[in-house]
Amino acid sequence: MYFRSQRKYQGEISLSDSLDADPEGNALSLMDVISVDDDMLENLDARDSGAKVRRCVQECLSDREAKVITLRYGLDGKAPRTQREIAAACGISRSYVSRLEKKALGKLREEMEK
Repeated sequence: MYFRSQRKYQGEISLSDSLDADPEGNALSLMDVISVDDDMLENLDARDSGAKVRRCVQECLSDREAKVITLRYGLDGKAPRTQREIAAACGISRSYVSRLEKKALGKLREEMEK
């Protein structure tokens, strides 16, 4: 009777079952062989958050605000730029870049909290 009841578990294995021994003689389990990087979930979360921020930049901000935020934080895949570089590229003052950035970040914060 016992063998019949165990038949349904015949194809199942445990992650802690010993597979083999490593060169030093320690038991090697399936868990040791199949491992997931600890930072994989963090990378996925960061990628999803980045996509959400890029979408919000395009949908919630004016064209000028979106351009400033994209250049300032490198959302276009290039290196982040300083306010001075952005001001020169857009033909506006650095203080205006600062005001646009502050206003745009407020809008983004509000949108992301929804």
